[in-house]
This record gives sequence, structure tokens and C-alpha cells, in this order.
Amino acid sequence: MTDYVEEQRNELEAIESIYPDSFTGLNRNELLTCSYELGRNYSTVEATLKFTYVAKYPDEPPLWEIYSQENLEGDDLEDILTLLKQQAEENLGMVMIFTLVTAVQDKLNEIVDAMKNRQEEETLRKAKEAEEAEKVAFQGTVVTIENFLAWKVKFELEMAEFRRKKQKEEEQAGKPKLTGKQLFERDHNLDTSDIQFLEDGKECSIINISCYAILFVEGPLFSY
Repeated sequence: MTDYVEEQRNELEAIESIYPDSFTGLNRNELLTCSYELGRNYSTVEATLKFTYVAKYPDEPPLWEIYSQENLEGDDLEDILTLLKQQAEENLGMVMIFTLVTAVQDKLNEIVDAMKNRQEEETLRKAKEAEEAEKVAFQGTVVTIENFLAWKVKFELEMAEFRRKKQKEEEQAGKPKLTGKQLFERDHNLDTSDIQFLEDGKECSIINISCYAILFVEGPLFSY
């Protein structure tokens, strides 16, 4: 006849003496074991397991619970409990506490590896987003006929204000006043050239448009 009490006592004494830092006996029937894995530069995951011997252990599995945990998600905890049940069924008839703990430690290693992979993927994603943002900033905004026309209206208003001020300065300096027709004749080719440019190419970079505006402003506006 199996002496369950003796087997339980022998197992408890053995694991407490061999692994004093990993196992703590609470009383004759219970012990705590802390299983963990530390990933370098990553979060620590930890699970403290509580085992309770039943009367016919090891012919019947012990009771267990996750006494405390750190950085484990709900799915991780469910996986650990499922693993404990599976390992217990496979080791019935043999003392199994150390076997169960080792299986959980291996599982924690897997969880840490998965955490590392997720964090590395997130780092790569952010780096890619930053690279794409830098490309957009360098290339400028793609311009269509619609948003170019909006820009052109604003630009022409600014140019009209510039001409008004320039004309006022010339009048104050005693130079002849130009009529509206004369001013229009100087710049009317722009009305068609800009639109034709966009219709031919459909899209262009706002950088090109900005260069065009700068050249226009710096070029001669009036003849003397």
C-alpha cells in the first residue's frame, strides 16, 4: 500500500533542500514556488505558484493556483493553467512538483520571447513610419489642379497687393502710372500657362510650384 504521506514529505524535503531559494514550504501540505524569466532590456515576467498536496498525491494531481504574477496577460495565465493540467495528467503516479515548475519556467521563456518579438516589431514599425514621414516632408505635397488653383488665387492676391504698393511708390517718386490693362498685359500669360502645365503633367510637387513663385517674384515686374 502506498504511503502517500511519506512520499509527499520526502518530495517536500528534497526540493526545499536542493532549491532553497525557489521553493518555500507553508506547512506539511503546501508550498510556494516562484518561477520567472528576465529578458535583457525587456520587462520581467513572474509567476508564483502555490501547490497543495491532496490525500492520494501523487496518484492524484496536486491542487495548484497562480498565487501572484507580474506582467502576464489573461491569455498567458490561461495557458499556464492548461499546461499544469496537461503535465499533471502525464505524470500521475510520480512526484511531479519539480516537473510542473520546470514546464511553467519553459512557458515563461516562450512568453518573454514573444514579448521581445512584439516590441521589436513595434520599434521597426515606428522607424518605418518615421522614414515615410521624412520622405513626404522631403518630396513636398503632391499638387493637383484643384489645390493649385486655390494656391494661385492666393498668390495672385498677394501679387496684386505687391503691385499696388509698387505703383504707389512709383507715383510718389514721380514715375508714370500704369493702367490696369498695362499691368494685366504684363502677366496675362500666366493665366493659361499654369493650368496648361498642370493638365499636361496632372501632378507636380509643391516644391516646384514654390520655386516658380520665387522666380516670379525675383524677376522684373515693371519696365522703366
